[in-house]
Parts: sequence; structure tokens; C-alpha cells
Amino acid sequence: MAEFTNLLSQEELEALSAGIQDGSIEADTGVNLGLTAVTHDLTNEDSSLGVSVSAIDMINERFVRQFRVGLLDVLRTAMKINAKEVEIMKFGEYLKDLRAPLSVNTIRLNPLRGYSVAIIEPSIIFAALDNFFGGFGRGYDGVPPNRMFTPTETSIIKIMLNVLFGSLQEAWGPILQIKCEHIGAEINPQFAQIADENDLVVVSRFVADIGKGAQGNIDLVYPYNALKPIRDLLRSRVQTGDGDDVSDKEWSADLRSAAEDAELQVSVKLAEIETTLVKFEALKEGDVVYFSKAQYARMYVNGVPVFDADVGASGSQMAARLVQPLSPIK
Repeated sequence: MAEFTNLLSQEELEALSAGIQDGSIEADTGVNLGLTAVTHDLTNEDSSLGVSVSAIDMINERFVRQFRVGLLDVLRTAMKINAKEVEIMKFGEYLKDLRAPLSVNTIRLNPLRGYSVAIIEPSIIFAALDNFFGGFGRGYDGVPPNRMFTPTETSIIKIMLNVLFGSLQEAWGPILQIKCEHIGAEINPQFAQIADENDLVVVSRFVADIGKGAQGNIDLVYPYNALKPIRDLLRSRVQTGDGDDVSDKEWSADLRSAAEDAELQVSVKLAEIETTLVKFEALKEGDVVYFSKAQYARMYVNGVPVFDADVGASGSQMAARLVQPLSPIK
């Protein structure tokens, strides 16, 4: 390194200092003097300009619907699942509240880079197992921290993971076609090193309620760096799809099927008259009430007029034949 030398002599430096002190030489005449400095920690990622949390919320809503139906099909278990708000935090902060044993599953979501993790609390596993074999879905507390899952419990976990993978792929479908791959399983979350302690992760937590008071969490944890490359895609595809994809058509068909089973109250009104309370109270059995018959009777569905109809008989049953639909009430 070259030796640093002053460009000004000692006398010139002293004269410059004296001029600044007595005001004969102006100071603070540089550029950008009105700017302020903001501290920035290079070791801490900034999540304010990154992943769209609303897009992850949308994915989670679709996931909950698919996951609930899938568990009902394979486990014969009607599980209530609610998605909590998505959180972005340091991986170390997330791990500090977790206690073994847990079903900690390292997964890969191709083509996203890196590894994610799916964590299922044992209370859900035990309740699903109890329900699957005809029980009431009771959970168990006080599990020793070093207890391993039995082969039967592991089978239930695999079934749940298969449903989880399928539901997750369906939920991501309108935004990105992903393929879930199971990498490994642990009971201690400290061994699932999908990121460094200071790295940011995106945590999606689902609260599951099954059986008699058995409640637990299912967590999906994505590394923040895995979602960064597709942040523009997440930001621009907040909608659930364009209506032409297979998953939306299946959902529309399921919704229509569920609506078709809804019970409706149908009534047919032949005519109506106006009278006074005095005349009404004076009516007795055998009296004849006269009224002008309308051209058609009116059919109501849940109190809403829907059709004009002819009233008659079909065999031994009274019947109403639909004549014409009514215009919607504006």
C-alpha cells in the first residue's frame, strides 16, 4: 500500500482551520446535505419488499378445502381446519416454541429451490388413529420427548402426508405447478435444518380439531429464499385462476353438487283475500268464503315467488303443473 501524504502543508492546514473557525471560510457547502442516514443490518433480510402474503393466504384457503375433503375420504375423519395468518419470521424464532416429539417432515416442492418442512403435532396423529379404528378421536397429552412413533402411527402419518401433498399441489396449481417430494422424517424439529437460524421463513399454521376436544397444529414452513424467485408471480396472480383450469371446474362441480342437496320449502298459493279482524273471528266451521280465482296459482320457494302454476290432481294426489317462470323481483 502506498504511503499516504498530505497535499497541504502544515501552515496551509492551520490557516484553513483558522478560517473555518472565524467564519471567513464557509463550511457545510457540500451536496446532499439534507439527507439522513438509515442504519441497515446486512445480516438481516428485509421482508417488506418481497413475498406477497395475500397470495400465500389464498393458497392456504384452497389447501384447507382440499385437505379437509381428502382426510374425510381416506381416514373417515371429519376434521375442522382453520388457517391462521401467515407469518414471516426468523427460523430460530420459529423453532424455539416447538417441543419434541413432533412429526417433522422435510419436503421438496419442485421447482422451488431448497427444502420446506411440514410439521404435524402428535395430538392430531393419535386422534386420527383412534378415529380410524372406530374410536371417538381422543388425543393424548404428556408424550415423552424421546418417544418414537409406532409403525401404525407412522402409517397414519404417511396417509395424512399423501393427502397433504395432493392438497398442496391443487392449492398451488393456479399459480405454479409444483410436485411434492418427501425427503425425510424426524421427531425433533431442531434436526430439520432447512435454513439458518437468522434466515427468514414463511410460516403457514393450520389449527385442526378432531374428535372430542383433540386439537393441534399443522405447520407448513417455506424458506423465504425459496419464494423470492417467484415473488412477481405471486404478486400478479393473487386471483384463484382464470376459470378454465381443471381444479376450478372440479370445485364448481362439487359446489353445485352440494347445493343440489339443499332442502327447500315449496308452497302453492291458490288465491288470497282481504278481510277484517271482526269478520275473521266470526268465521266458523261450514262457512263459505268467496273470492275471485286468479288465472294461475303461484308457487313459492322459501317464500320467494318463482312460478305460475295450474292446480289439479294426479291420481290420488293433489298436483301443481308449472306454467311459466316469474321475473326476478327487483
